[in-house]
Amino acid sequence: MPSSLPGGQVSPPTLDSVGLVDRSLGNAGTSSPAPAVEEGAADPWALPQLKDTSQSWQELSAAGRVRRALLGLLKACGLLGSLYLFVCSLDILSSAFQLLGMLHVRESVPIVMGVNVGTSITSTLVSMAQSGDRDEFRRAFGGSAVHGIFNWLTVLTLLPLESAAAPLERLSELALRAASLQPGTQAPDILKVLTQPLTHLIVQLDADAIANSATHNATNGSLIKRWCGAREPTVPGNSSDCGAATSGPCPETSGSTTAEQLPCHHLFSGSALSDLAVGLILLAGSLLALCSCLVLIVKLLSSVLRGRIAQAVRTVLNADFPFPFGWLSGYLAILVGAGMTFVLQSSSVFTAAIVPLMGVGVISLERAYPLLLGSNIGTTTTALLAALASPPKMLPSALQVALIHFFFNAAGILLWYVVPPLRLPIPLAKHFGDLTARYRWVAVAYLLLSFLLLPLATFGLSLAGPAVLAGVAGPGVALLLLVALIHVLQRRRPAWLPRALRSWAWLPRWLRSLEPWDRLVGRCCPCRACSPPPAAAKEAHCYENPEVLASQRL
Repeated sequence: MPSSLPGGQVSPPTLDSVGLVDRSLGNAGTSSPAPAVEEGAADPWALPQLKDTSQSWQELSAAGRVRRALLGLLKACGLLGSLYLFVCSLDILSSAFQLLGMLHVRESVPIVMGVNVGTSITSTLVSMAQSGDRDEFRRAFGGSAVHGIFNWLTVLTLLPLESAAAPLERLSELALRAASLQPGTQAPDILKVLTQPLTHLIVQLDADAIANSATHNATNGSLIKRWCGAREPTVPGNSSDCGAATSGPCPETSGSTTAEQLPCHHLFSGSALSDLAVGLILLAGSLLALCSCLVLIVKLLSSVLRGRIAQAVRTVLNADFPFPFGWLSGYLAILVGAGMTFVLQSSSVFTAAIVPLMGVGVISLERAYPLLLGSNIGTTTTALLAALASPPKMLPSALQVALIHFFFNAAGILLWYVVPPLRLPIPLAKHFGDLTARYRWVAVAYLLLSFLLLPLATFGLSLAGPAVLAGVAGPGVALLLLVALIHVLQRRRPAWLPRALRSWAWLPRWLRSLEPWDRLVGRCCPCRACSPPPAAAKEAHCYENPEVLASQRL
C-alpha cells in the first residue's frame, strides 16, 4: 500500500522502469509466506526478521529430541547427497560439451566471455525453485540476476575493445613473457576424487584424443575412451582376428609377447553411437539431473536454515568492519568467494548455495554481490593451475586462455565494483527482482533471452563477419543506452528533458507496459505461477492512466 506522509497525505506509488507498475504490489497475492519470516517489511529488499517458530530443545520430550536429531541428520545427508549429484552432473555436462565440439585459442576470447555469462545460468535456475513465495523469489532472482548483469555489462564493455585493439590478448602475452611459469603444476582435484567413481561409470573421455584434436593431430575420430589399461604380456596365440572380435585396435605386439588391452567399463564403452549422439544424450541427462538437484538443494536449505541457525549465519555473513574500515568488508567478501570457489573447484556449486540463502533472507544483495565476484576470480585461478598441467604442445595456448579469463574478470571488478556509484548491477538486479515478483514469466523470458536467443543471434551475426555484427549490434546497444539514460533523467532530473520525454505516455501500451504482455501470457499459460492475482492486476491497472503517469513524472 502507498505510504502515508505528514498531514494525512498519501504518497504516490513507485513506478517501475516503464513507469507503470506499482512496486508495492510485489507483496500482494496468494503466495504462501515462509514460516520463519515475519511479514510487513516496508522495504521488500530489507532482510526480513527471522524467528524460530519451533519448540526449543528443552521443551521437547525424549522421543521428540530423537525425532528432531534423526530428521536433522537425514536433511544433512540429503543436502550432501544432492550436492554430490549436482557436481557429478556438472562433470557429465562438461564431458557432453567436449563431445559436441572443440575450440581453439584465437576464437577463445569471445568464448571465454560467453562462458562467464553462461555460468550465471546455474544461479538463475536455482532461483526458479523459490518462485512459490513472492518475496523469496524477488530476493533469489535478484541475487541471480546481479551475477548475470555483471557478466553482461563486462562483456558489452570489453568485447568491442577486444575486437578493436585486443587488450586482453596482448596483456596475457606480456604476462606470459614476464612470468617464468613451469608446466607440471596440477590443480588439486578435491571433487574429482569424489565424483570419478560415479562419473566414470557413465562416460570416460580420452585425454590424448582431446589434446590431439585441439592441435589438429587427431588420429582417431572418437573422443570416448574405449581401452583402459592392459594385462601382463602373454604368449601370442590366435590373435589374427582380434580386430573383428573386439571392434577396436588389435593388441600391441612386442617381440614374442602380446599386451592385451582391457576395455573400459562405462555406459558408452561398447556403444556404436557417434560422439555427437552420446554428447546429446549426456547433455539431456545431465541437465535433468542438474535441475532436480537444484530443487532439492533449495528445499533442504530452506528447511535447515531457520531460527537461530539462520540468524547466526546472517550475522556472520553480513558483518562489517567498524568505521572507518567498513569499505574493506566487500573486498574481504571477494576474497572469501574466491577462496571458497577454489576449494570447491566449481563456481556453480558456490553460487547454487548463495542464491537460496538470499531467498530466505540470510544474505543481503549488497553482500552477495562481492561474494559472486570473488567466485568469478576463484574459478579463473583453478583454470590457471589446470592449464599448467597441460601437455607441452598445448601449454602456451592453455595458459594464455586462462590468463585472458582472469584479466577479464579482474577488469569487470575494476569497472563495476571499485567505484561505488558504478555498482550498477545492484540497482538493476533489484529492478529485475521487482519485475519478476510482479510478473513471474519475466524470469523465464530473461532466461531464454540471456542464455539462448541473444547468444544464438550474436553467434549468427558473427558468422556473417565483424562488419555485420557491428552494424546490427551497435545501433541496438546505443538505443538501449539512450533509453537507460532518459529513464535515469526522468527519475532524477526531469527538468533537463523536453516535456515530451518526461514520461513514456506517448508510446503504445505494449512498449511502455508489461500488462498487455502479461494478459497474453495469461491466455497462453493460465496458471497462478505465470499470472498475477486479480486484485493486484486490478490495482496495477489503475496506475496505467496516462494522466496519473504524467503527474508522477512532472
